[in-house]
Amino acid sequence: MTQTMTMAKTGTKAKRNAFVPLIMDVAVPVGSYYLFRNGFGMSTVAALGWSSVLPAVRTGWSAVKDRTVNGLAALILFVNVVGLLLGFVAGDPRLMLAKDSGVSSVVGMGILVSVALGKPVMTAGMKPWLVKRDERREAAWARLEGGSAAFRRFERVFSVVWGVVLLAECAVRVVGAYTVPVDTMVWLGTVIMIVAMVLGFLVSGALGAGPMAAMLEAELKCEGQGCSDAVPTASGVAVAR
Repeated sequence: MTQTMTMAKTGTKAKRNAFVPLIMDVAVPVGSYYLFRNGFGMSTVAALGWSSVLPAVRTGWSAVKDRTVNGLAALILFVNVVGLLLGFVAGDPRLMLAKDSGVSSVVGMGILVSVALGKPVMTAGMKPWLVKRDERREAAWARLEGGSAAFRRFERVFSVVWGVVLLAECAVRVVGAYTVPVDTMVWLGTVIMIVAMVLGFLVSGALGAGPMAAMLEAELKCEGQGCSDAVPTASGVAVAR
Protein backbone atom coordinates (compact mmCIF):
# COMPACT_ATOMS: atom_id res chain seq x y z
CA MET A 1 0.00 0.00 0.00
CA THR A 2 2.78 2.40 0.96
CA GLN A 3 4.60 1.61 -2.30
CA THR A 4 1.45 2.32 -4.32
CA MET A 5 0.87 5.63 -2.52
CA THR A 6 4.49 6.67 -3.11
CA MET A 7 4.21 5.92 -6.83
CA ALA A 8 0.90 7.78 -7.02
CA LYS A 9 2.42 10.86 -5.37
CA THR A 10 5.39 10.72 -7.78
CA GLY A 11 3.04 10.53 -10.76
CA THR A 12 0.92 13.42 -9.48
CA LYS A 13 3.96 15.63 -9.00
CA ALA A 14 5.22 14.80 -12.50
CA LYS A 15 1.88 15.69 -14.07
CA ARG A 16 1.69 18.95 -12.11
CA ASN A 17 5.19 19.96 -13.21
CA ALA A 18 4.30 19.18 -16.82
CA PHE A 19 1.67 21.97 -16.90
CA VAL A 20 4.25 24.78 -16.97
CA PRO A 21 5.90 23.83 -20.28
CA LEU A 22 2.48 22.88 -21.65
CA ILE A 23 1.16 26.40 -21.01
CA MET A 24 4.30 28.20 -22.18
CA ASP A 25 5.02 26.09 -25.25
CA VAL A 26 1.47 25.27 -26.37
CA ALA A 27 -1.24 27.56 -24.97
CA VAL A 28 0.71 30.81 -25.36
CA PRO A 29 1.92 30.19 -28.94
CA VAL A 30 -1.52 29.05 -30.14
CA GLY A 31 -3.28 31.94 -28.39
CA SER A 32 -0.78 34.44 -29.76
CA TYR A 33 -1.29 33.05 -33.28
CA TYR A 34 -4.97 33.97 -33.22
CA LEU A 35 -4.19 37.29 -31.54
CA PHE A 36 -1.64 38.25 -34.21
CA ARG A 37 -3.81 37.00 -37.08
CA ASN A 38 -7.30 38.09 -36.04
CA GLY A 39 -6.47 40.86 -33.60
CA PHE A 40 -3.62 42.58 -35.44
CA GLY A 41 -4.45 41.46 -38.97
CA MET A 42 -1.11 39.76 -39.66
CA SER A 43 -0.73 37.21 -42.44
CA THR A 44 -0.87 33.54 -41.55
CA VAL A 45 2.87 33.15 -42.12
CA ALA A 46 3.74 36.18 -39.98
CA ALA A 47 1.39 35.09 -37.20
CA LEU A 48 2.83 31.59 -37.20
CA GLY A 49 6.37 32.96 -37.21
CA TRP A 50 5.90 35.36 -34.33
CA SER A 51 3.98 32.81 -32.29
CA SER A 52 7.03 30.51 -32.53
CA VAL A 53 9.42 33.05 -31.02
CA LEU A 54 8.60 32.34 -27.37
CA PRO A 55 9.18 28.55 -27.57
CA ALA A 56 12.50 29.18 -29.36
CA VAL A 57 13.62 31.73 -26.75
CA ARG A 58 12.55 29.48 -23.87
CA THR A 59 14.49 26.56 -25.31
CA GLY A 60 17.63 28.62 -25.79
CA TRP A 61 17.39 30.11 -22.30
CA SER A 62 17.05 26.66 -20.75
CA ALA A 63 20.19 25.49 -22.53
CA VAL A 64 22.15 28.52 -21.28
CA LYS A 65 20.76 28.38 -17.74
CA ASP A 66 21.58 24.69 -17.21
CA ARG A 67 25.26 25.32 -18.02
CA THR A 68 25.46 21.81 -19.43
CA VAL A 69 24.81 20.31 -22.85
CA ASN A 70 21.17 19.24 -22.74
CA GLY A 71 20.58 16.97 -25.73
CA LEU A 72 16.83 17.56 -25.90
CA ALA A 73 17.08 21.33 -25.47
CA ALA A 74 19.78 21.56 -28.14
CA LEU A 75 17.71 19.53 -30.61
CA ILE A 76 14.57 21.58 -30.04
CA LEU A 77 16.44 24.89 -30.33
CA PHE A 78 18.16 23.86 -33.56
CA VAL A 79 14.97 22.64 -35.25
CA ASN A 80 12.93 25.65 -34.07
CA VAL A 81 15.41 28.21 -35.41
CA VAL A 82 16.05 26.46 -38.75
CA GLY A 83 12.37 25.72 -39.27
CA LEU A 84 11.43 29.33 -38.50
CA LEU A 85 13.94 30.67 -41.02
CA LEU A 86 12.85 28.21 -43.69
CA GLY A 87 9.22 29.16 -43.13
CA PHE A 88 9.92 32.86 -43.69
CA VAL A 89 11.96 32.15 -46.81
CA ALA A 90 9.37 29.85 -48.32
CA GLY A 91 6.40 31.95 -47.29
CA ASP A 92 4.37 28.78 -46.92
CA PRO A 93 2.11 28.54 -43.84
CA ARG A 94 1.82 24.79 -44.28
CA LEU A 95 5.58 24.47 -44.09
CA MET A 96 5.45 26.43 -40.85
CA LEU A 97 2.97 23.92 -39.45
CA ALA A 98 5.05 20.98 -40.69
CA LYS A 99 8.08 22.59 -39.00
CA ASP A 100 6.47 22.10 -35.61
CA SER A 101 6.14 18.38 -36.27
CA GLY A 102 9.75 18.38 -37.43
CA VAL A 103 10.74 19.20 -33.84
CA SER A 104 9.06 16.01 -32.69
CA SER A 105 10.72 13.89 -35.37
CA VAL A 106 14.24 15.15 -34.70
CA VAL A 107 13.84 14.86 -30.94
CA GLY A 108 12.30 11.41 -31.34
CA MET A 109 15.19 10.23 -33.51
CA GLY A 110 17.68 11.77 -31.10
CA ILE A 111 16.10 9.86 -28.21
CA LEU A 112 16.27 6.56 -30.09
CA VAL A 113 19.88 7.17 -31.07
CA SER A 114 20.75 7.91 -27.43
CA VAL A 115 19.22 4.55 -26.45
CA ALA A 116 21.26 2.78 -29.12
CA LEU A 117 24.39 4.45 -27.73
CA GLY A 118 23.52 3.28 -24.21
CA LYS A 119 22.82 6.77 -22.86
CA PRO A 120 19.02 7.28 -22.93
CA VAL A 121 18.47 11.04 -22.69
CA MET A 122 14.99 10.81 -21.19
CA THR A 123 16.54 9.54 -17.96
CA ALA A 124 17.56 13.12 -17.13
CA GLY A 125 13.91 14.15 -17.00
CA MET A 126 12.58 11.05 -15.31
CA LYS A 127 15.20 10.44 -12.62
CA PRO A 128 14.46 13.57 -10.49
CA TRP A 129 10.82 12.50 -10.17
CA LEU A 130 11.87 9.12 -8.79
CA VAL A 131 14.82 10.02 -6.54
CA LYS A 132 13.23 13.27 -5.26
CA ARG A 133 16.58 14.72 -4.11
CA ASP A 134 16.83 12.03 -1.46
CA GLU A 135 20.35 10.72 -0.79
CA ARG A 136 19.14 7.20 0.02
CA ARG A 137 17.13 7.07 -3.19
CA GLU A 138 20.10 8.44 -5.15
CA ALA A 139 22.27 5.67 -3.71
CA ALA A 140 19.62 3.03 -4.45
CA TRP A 141 19.37 4.30 -8.03
CA ALA A 142 23.15 4.05 -8.43
CA ARG A 143 23.19 0.48 -7.09
CA LEU A 144 20.38 -0.63 -9.38
CA GLU A 145 21.79 1.11 -12.43
CA GLY A 146 25.16 -0.48 -11.81
CA GLY A 147 24.00 -3.97 -10.90
CA SER A 148 20.51 -4.59 -12.32
CA ALA A 149 20.07 -5.48 -15.98
CA ALA A 150 16.30 -5.28 -15.53
CA PHE A 151 16.52 -1.74 -14.17
CA ARG A 152 18.63 -0.61 -17.13
CA ARG A 153 16.21 -2.31 -19.50
CA PHE A 154 13.25 -0.42 -18.03
CA GLU A 155 15.32 2.77 -18.32
CA ARG A 156 15.84 2.13 -22.05
CA VAL A 157 12.18 1.24 -22.54
CA PHE A 158 11.13 4.57 -21.02
CA SER A 159 13.15 6.48 -23.64
CA VAL A 160 12.15 4.17 -26.51
CA VAL A 161 8.47 4.79 -25.80
CA TRP A 162 8.98 8.55 -26.00
CA GLY A 163 11.03 8.25 -29.17
CA VAL A 164 8.33 6.20 -30.89
CA VAL A 165 5.51 8.44 -29.64
CA LEU A 166 7.21 11.60 -30.92
CA LEU A 167 7.91 10.07 -34.33
CA ALA A 168 4.29 8.93 -34.62
CA GLU A 169 3.08 12.41 -33.61
CA CYS A 170 5.30 13.90 -36.30
CA ALA A 171 3.86 11.65 -39.00
CA VAL A 172 0.27 12.50 -38.07
CA ARG A 173 0.91 16.26 -37.90
CA VAL A 174 2.80 16.37 -41.23
CA VAL A 175 -0.11 14.65 -42.96
CA GLY A 176 -2.49 17.09 -41.29
CA ALA A 177 -0.37 20.11 -42.23
CA TYR A 178 -0.82 19.37 -45.94
CA THR A 179 -4.36 17.97 -45.94
CA VAL A 180 -6.27 20.01 -43.32
CA PRO A 181 -7.09 23.76 -43.60
CA VAL A 182 -4.36 25.87 -41.96
CA ASP A 183 -6.64 27.56 -39.41
CA THR A 184 -8.01 24.18 -38.36
CA MET A 185 -4.60 22.57 -38.16
CA VAL A 186 -3.29 25.27 -35.81
CA TRP A 187 -5.55 24.06 -33.00
CA LEU A 188 -5.83 20.44 -34.22
CA GLY A 189 -2.04 20.13 -34.17
CA THR A 190 -2.11 21.10 -30.52
CA VAL A 191 -4.77 18.48 -29.79
CA ILE A 192 -2.66 15.84 -31.54
CA MET A 193 0.38 16.87 -29.51
CA ILE A 194 -1.51 16.77 -26.20
CA VAL A 195 -2.90 13.32 -27.01
CA ALA A 196 0.61 12.14 -27.87
CA MET A 197 2.01 13.55 -24.62
CA VAL A 198 -0.70 11.91 -22.52
CA LEU A 199 -0.13 8.62 -24.35
CA GLY A 200 3.62 8.97 -23.81
CA PHE A 201 3.21 9.61 -20.08
CA LEU A 202 0.85 6.66 -19.62
CA VAL A 203 2.76 4.10 -21.66
CA SER A 204 6.25 5.13 -20.54
CA GLY A 205 5.03 5.17 -16.94
CA ALA A 206 3.52 1.70 -17.19
CA LEU A 207 6.42 0.12 -19.06
CA GLY A 208 9.38 2.06 -17.68
CA ALA A 209 9.04 4.55 -14.83
CA GLY A 210 6.51 2.49 -12.85
CA PRO A 211 8.62 -0.68 -12.66
CA MET A 212 11.72 1.42 -11.92
CA ALA A 213 9.92 3.15 -9.04
CA ALA A 214 8.89 -0.23 -7.64
CA MET A 215 12.46 -1.52 -7.88
CA LEU A 216 13.72 1.58 -6.08
CA GLU A 217 11.25 1.03 -3.25
CA ALA A 218 12.24 -2.63 -2.98
CA GLU A 219 15.92 -1.68 -2.95
CA LEU A 220 15.31 0.81 -0.15
CA LYS A 221 13.42 -1.76 1.94
CA CYS A 222 16.22 -4.30 1.78
CA GLU A 223 18.98 -1.70 2.18
CA GLY A 224 21.68 -3.01 4.45
CA GLN A 225 20.01 -6.45 4.63
CA GLY A 226 21.03 -7.80 1.24
CA CYS A 227 18.59 -8.02 -1.64
CA SER A 228 17.25 -11.13 -3.25
CA ASP A 229 17.83 -11.88 -6.91
CA ALA A 230 14.35 -10.71 -7.79
CA VAL A 231 12.47 -7.52 -7.00
CA PRO A 232 8.80 -6.69 -7.58
CA THR A 233 7.66 -4.38 -10.36
CA ALA A 234 4.70 -1.99 -10.19
CA SER A 235 2.41 -4.83 -11.28
CA GLY A 236 3.62 -7.02 -8.42
CA VAL A 237 5.44 -9.43 -10.75
CA ALA A 238 9.00 -10.14 -9.67
CA VAL A 239 11.77 -9.56 -12.19
CA ALA A 240 15.41 -10.58 -12.05
CA ARG A 241 17.91 -7.94 -11.03
